[in-house]
Amino acid sequence: MKSLAQLRDLTGRKALVTGGAGHIALAASEAIIELGATVMLLDRDADACAARAKQLGPKTDSIACDLSDEKATRSAARQAIEQLEGLDILIHCAAYVGTTKASGWSAPFEKQTVAAWNDAMSINVTAAFVLAQETRDSLTSSGHGSIILFNSIYGLLGPKMSLYGGTEMFNPVAYGVSKGGLLQLMRYLATTLAPKVRVNCISPGGVWRDQPKDFRQRYEADTPLRRMATEEDTKGAAAFLASDLSAYVTGHNLILDGGWSAW
Repeated sequence: MKSLAQLRDLTGRKALVTGGAGHIALAASEAIIELGATVMLLDRDADACAARAKQLGPKTDSIACDLSDEKATRSAARQAIEQLEGLDILIHCAAYVGTTKASGWSAPFEKQTVAAWNDAMSINVTAAFVLAQETRDSLTSSGHGSIILFNSIYGLLGPKMSLYGGTEMFNPVAYGVSKGGLLQLMRYLATTLAPKVRVNCISPGGVWRDQPKDFRQRYEADTPLRRMATEEDTKGAAAFLASDLSAYVTGHNLILDGGWSAW
């Protein structure tokens, strides 16, 4: 049998990571680069994405792309494959999240807009569908094809609104709905792209990012491990699902919530 070191080794493998300037993408990219992968970051903020690529080192490059634009997304995926000379791993981190600054998004339910809903669906779900289509052939020919879709516990569970009381935080309905759709997309792709490409989700719980004290205390009280997640908590999951450590895992949703959903 192969050793664990051999199974986790990503030397020579090439990855496309969306939301490349973001926190989760940083953790995922660090993890797979450490194991030997070369990474192409994709983000609509060209400067931030280029700066992140420079931060991550010589095995990283970047492409600017607005994932709400189907034509641009398909072109960026093709460009990444051409520059990398193939593709083994696709990690979709880009998303509208609770802190996204957009009109009609992070607001009371009655003030959330269809425009914000549509934008979230476009980035969170549709872009993943488009990228899977464009990368399918390269991932299939890789011999180690792996797609990782970053999800959320709110793709599985309804929001606990009492967490947000007395804060300026909100839980947009389109966030959970889009993440639920992403889970079903994962299941579809896992069966459709098999046996050559594995497709899985990672669903973190709340990640600590300077949220109000009241929110954090309530969240931690409802979490068996008594803390919020950090980006570092996602690194092991990304390494596992990107590598041959998970060679017989597909159609799986790996929940990283400190036990939140176990109650």
